[in-house]
Amino acid sequence: MEENLTNLTEIAVVALVAVGLGLLFVRLRQPPVVGYIIAGMLLGPTVFGLVAHGESVRFLAELGVLLLMFLIGMELSIRAFVTVLKPAVIVASLQIVAGLGISFLFGSIAGWSIEASLLIGFAVAVSSTALAIKMLEEIGELRADTGRITVGVLIAQDIAIVPILLFANSLGGPEGVGYGILFYLALAIGGLFALIWALAKPGRVPFPFADRIQGRIDLLTLAMFTACFTGAAITGVIGLSPVYGAFVAGLVVGKTALRSEAIHATEPVQSLLMVIFFLSIGLLMDMNYIMENFALVFSFVLGVILIKSILNVVLLRLAGERWEVAFPAGLVMAQVGEFSFVLASIGLSNRIMDGALYQLTISVIAISLLVSPLWLVSVRRFHIVASRGVSSFKDALAEVYEGEIAGMEKGAAAVSRAVEHPKRWALAAKVAVQRRRTGKAEAEKPQITFSRPDEERDGPSSSAPAPRPSADEGKPPSNDPPKWPF
Repeated sequence: MEENLTNLTEIAVVALVAVGLGLLFVRLRQPPVVGYIIAGMLLGPTVFGLVAHGESVRFLAELGVLLLMFLIGMELSIRAFVTVLKPAVIVASLQIVAGLGISFLFGSIAGWSIEASLLIGFAVAVSSTALAIKMLEEIGELRADTGRITVGVLIAQDIAIVPILLFANSLGGPEGVGYGILFYLALAIGGLFALIWALAKPGRVPFPFADRIQGRIDLLTLAMFTACFTGAAITGVIGLSPVYGAFVAGLVVGKTALRSEAIHATEPVQSLLMVIFFLSIGLLMDMNYIMENFALVFSFVLGVILIKSILNVVLLRLAGERWEVAFPAGLVMAQVGEFSFVLASIGLSNRIMDGALYQLTISVIAISLLVSPLWLVSVRRFHIVASRGVSSFKDALAEVYEGEIAGMEKGAAAVSRAVEHPKRWALAAKVAVQRRRTGKAEAEKPQITFSRPDEERDGPSSSAPAPRPSADEGKPPSNDPPKWPF
């Protein structure tokens, strides 16, 4: 009984901290998932140690990932995705290729294995769908051109995650990547695109007992979870990833007449499991490792965010998007996605990554999600600037960060003055010392006078002025007695 009360107390504390931090970030107009990650960090074993990242938490987090893919499949508008299919697929493919290239470059320097470089490249290439959509909602661009292309690229990434997870599970095994794995990959990708092509046609897909399920929330919720877990189990049995089956089940349910009700019915449970998923992300973070390797982690986080931002903008521009669309969309997709944690876990369980590389990957992914509010501030500023029109990337940066640039210029001027004043003071002191030394030397010189020989022989020169006559001169002598002064 006491053990059950202890467990209930822990659950109550976790829920209280998660809700409090989530409300705090909502108050700050930021995504609440950032608060959930921070709650996991604070409650984790390396800070307060109130919660241990056990198997039960990991299992619930994996359920959250399955339901997230199921919900993404249900909410996916295939017709809308087909309209941006070409640029979205091109941008997502180039993002993955660039991520792999950068990962192999760093891996060759750091001594990573080929398998580890592959996993890290896949991990940093994808973005967070949940955070990106929240950021688009905050600036009111979810239904506009920026939201259209951003959501299209994110959906293409989510579709690519399915074969990526399948490929990642094959790494580190005894057989490696053989012909059987390549066959399953081709089957999964081909089947997925064939299903999308079939579901893009007009019409509805019949769902068993839809007329009896419709309108009954409890039965509808149970039916949706059954569809999700059944699809995941089938693909898991045949050797594919369970995430693949959950996503396919979501696509099929999204074409039925139960789509709208199913989304509303499953959202609360899915949201709860996603909270657990983001809490587990915070629990995975080792704060001792981050503090001991702060410079390394900070450098990787800054590098990943900056490179992804610039790369996203360039790729969107190459795909034909305007600056006012490419710039905010590139910043929105700058963070690393939540599915990257799954890839990192696969790398650790398959012994592709050691403990240090795993902690570095987890820390970079989590911190990139935590600093996404800073990027949201930039996106909001650009949304205001874009209303006046943007002609180039340079002009966009100049206007968005006008305040920071002005502050940097003032700071540079202040530093210049602070450096220049001591120089001037030193020069003035040097001149004063030199003048003082010169004056002292002049005062200490002996005063030597020279007389001419004719003055010594003849007396004063004739040119000298004659003495003035006194007042009594020329008067006759007086017979009066002398006057004494007393």
